[in-house]
Amino acid sequence: MDFADKHIIHMDQDAFFVSVEIKKNSSLAGQPVIIGGMSDRGVVASCSYEARKFGVHSAMPSRMARQLCPHAIFVKGSMDEYSKYSHQITELLQEKVPLLEKASIDEHYIDMTGMDKFFGCMKFAHELRKAVLDQIGLPISFGLSINKTVSKMVTNECKPNGERQVEKLGVQSFLDPLSIKKIPGLGDSTFLKLSEMGVRKIHTLTQIPQDLMFKILGQNGLSLWQKANGIDNSPVIPYREQKSIGKQTTFDSDSMDIAGMKIILTDMITNLAFELRQKQKLTACITVTIRYANFETVTQQAKIPYTSLDSTLIAKAKELFDKLYSKRMLLRLVGVKLSHLVSGNEQIGLYGPSEKIYNLYQSMDKMRSRYGVDAIKLATVMPNKGEAKKLYRRP
Repeated sequence: MDFADKHIIHMDQDAFFVSVEIKKNSSLAGQPVIIGGMSDRGVVASCSYEARKFGVHSAMPSRMARQLCPHAIFVKGSMDEYSKYSHQITELLQEKVPLLEKASIDEHYIDMTGMDKFFGCMKFAHELRKAVLDQIGLPISFGLSINKTVSKMVTNECKPNGERQVEKLGVQSFLDPLSIKKIPGLGDSTFLKLSEMGVRKIHTLTQIPQDLMFKILGQNGLSLWQKANGIDNSPVIPYREQKSIGKQTTFDSDSMDIAGMKIILTDMITNLAFELRQKQKLTACITVTIRYANFETVTQQAKIPYTSLDSTLIAKAKELFDKLYSKRMLLRLVGVKLSHLVSGNEQIGLYGPSEKIYNLYQSMDKMRSRYGVDAIKLATVMPNKGEAKKLYRRP
């Protein structure tokens, strides 16, 4: 099948965090609302469209946001609530579509290719959007086009609370007048470099020969040229709840040293959390497994707010371990799995961990990236006495 014959829907919640807060408190509707950034050293997690009119945007320092919009209403936010609604939306969509990819906490791709033979894809997408509005009660927009890149750009142009289709023959005429800033993945430094060359519109970018784009920006230049020309062959990757990362350790000898096991559990989670941050992923589900000496294996699972922080995951893992270990028997294995992964980064200092703690994680991550995962560890995962030292073995 020609990739240009595909029908891809991109669905994106409108100012997701803000919309959840408005659902909880209707008096916030129509107001310049900023989520997070309660202190001057904080950052903006999300903001309403009313606040965006003043130049406020996510990841902006709170101090700057206050200067731009002094009358804004600041709300601390609740990742617990946002995670809950994200799960509800994903479950609703999964029940209704043939192929779903969860791209982040608030956006999804749907491949409807071939389904247009049975009913119109635009009609289906409209009904799907209505289902989210009616059943979840949160605003959502969608774009329908020939691939993921174009569909995402269509969504961005019709937000908030909009829907639009750009068919195959109209793709280039849709793209050409847009700013190159609208191309997904084009960062500030690349925008500055192209702007200095006089390239500010997508139409101008399409006129540059591919070999020159490669010479200027390398492989990224070729990718941007393809996107500017409406070319994107990346598939919609099915969202599966079992998508996960995990580790487990079988002890050198069966043991009942709970303290030692928790040290190992903490070490495994520390490494997994580092892996999440390196891949810019968040997890919303943690599973702990233990195996008794008689080979009986039991697991305990819990859904959690999306996170990649060691402290949150360690606390929950220890809680699950305590629930699991119900028999006074020797153990031979302990393991942990993080699942329900989505793309995203932790919101610094917004939902519990202080900026100081998060900065510590960032510093540790830099050292691990440079010198290896074992270059630095929390003191609590260093075995130093008795059975804990005998138990300890690299997962």
